[in-house]
Amino acid sequence: MVNKLKNDPRTLAVELLVKVEKNGAYSNLALDQTIKKHELSKRDAHLLTNIVYGVIQHKLTLEYYLRPFIKDPKKVTPWVKQLLLTALYQQIYLDNIPKRAIFNETIEIAKVKGHAGIRKFVTGILHAFDRQGLPDLKEIKDPLKYLSIKTSTPKWLVETLQAEVGLKKTEQILDSINQPPHQTVRINKKVANKEEIMTRLHQAGFEVEESPVTPEALRLTGGFIPATEAFVKGQIIVQDESAMLAVDSMEILPNALILDACAAPGGKTTQLAAEMTTGKVVSLDIHAHKVKLIEQNAKRAHVAENVEAKQLDARKAAEVFAPETFDQILVDAPCSGLGLLRRKPEVKYEKSLTDSKNLHRIQVEILDKVAQTLKVGGTLTYSTCTILTTENQATVDEFLEKHPEFEQVKTKTKNNLKKDRNELGLTIYPDDHLSDGFFIATLKKRTEV
Repeated sequence: MVNKLKNDPRTLAVELLVKVEKNGAYSNLALDQTIKKHELSKRDAHLLTNIVYGVIQHKLTLEYYLRPFIKDPKKVTPWVKQLLLTALYQQIYLDNIPKRAIFNETIEIAKVKGHAGIRKFVTGILHAFDRQGLPDLKEIKDPLKYLSIKTSTPKWLVETLQAEVGLKKTEQILDSINQPPHQTVRINKKVANKEEIMTRLHQAGFEVEESPVTPEALRLTGGFIPATEAFVKGQIIVQDESAMLAVDSMEILPNALILDACAAPGGKTTQLAAEMTTGKVVSLDIHAHKVKLIEQNAKRAHVAENVEAKQLDARKAAEVFAPETFDQILVDAPCSGLGLLRRKPEVKYEKSLTDSKNLHRIQVEILDKVAQTLKVGGTLTYSTCTILTTENQATVDEFLEKHPEFEQVKTKTKNNLKKDRNELGLTIYPDDHLSDGFFIATLKKRTEV
């Protein structure tokens, strides 16, 4: 039985959830490694992924349901807590698994991984769930706390969003982030034709839909993208639709010299380079191994001749590059990542408002340093994958106060997203198109101050 449980998706889910909560492992990377290491079948890999993401996405909701059944949560061993949360998640959210099967498997894992006392403890709580039922969320009278528990979002984030976009929009955003993300790819314009790629992906068994966000993206259903010929040949790049918008918003000259100031792993670098003939993208990252990753991705995307990757902190750009070196600059800044909650649900529990304010300072510093290297008349595009004003428009506003030679102009995209908005910057919320949350600002360096 022990050997059987080594490759059991429910057992592996418990172990992975402990790694994510205790050791800060990234759920997506840990899942990929586990599936490969244990050579899981497609069915088992799907169940493992479903349970791990589901428990993380609904963590606060599940803990609320579990709390009345445990006298002293601090005394419960981490793996036992995760085991109970996985049982609850399956019972509440997975209609196709019988309760008897969930209980039997959960008790078996408790028996094999623990001792008789743990098996008895787990069995008692499972039967208490069944006998007493779960607490009603409607008993929570505070509307923001109710929304926090219902959508499993830390209260500080609920309060911040409510202050910025109102309660109704906050509810829509938070209801959307627990939905599964689309599989999306960018067509590599350097070597691929959209119609041909769509046909070949259809033939490979995918359902293919054009993205409403950007003409360069396709939404795919079914199949394993890395196994396709188009992926292997670098004709498609796995990338979220919203992440493509920063480059989508830039008017790129084929012979331009562009700085991608925070470039790893290189998705936007290769997107920029695909638009070029004799132009070049200088791509920076502070870590040597990430610079190698940019180079590898540029080679796979057939744009290596248009990319120069350098190990450099973007805040030191002005020390290395002469004033007015670049025609355009892209700063896809380090941020809290709170627009990526569908793909990295653990992020919402790890971040705080203080983190966001600290990142704001770093973002302003990066903009301040790279701005000196932009030619007069050039464009600086600032983007983040978060939805908080602190790291978005507030960062832009502080930069503009210090740099009167720049002005913000309205960000435009090929699909004219939110064209009737009053704001100059473009914020894509997770509920707008069921893509990642993203922010883009377009800053022009004026010929006169």
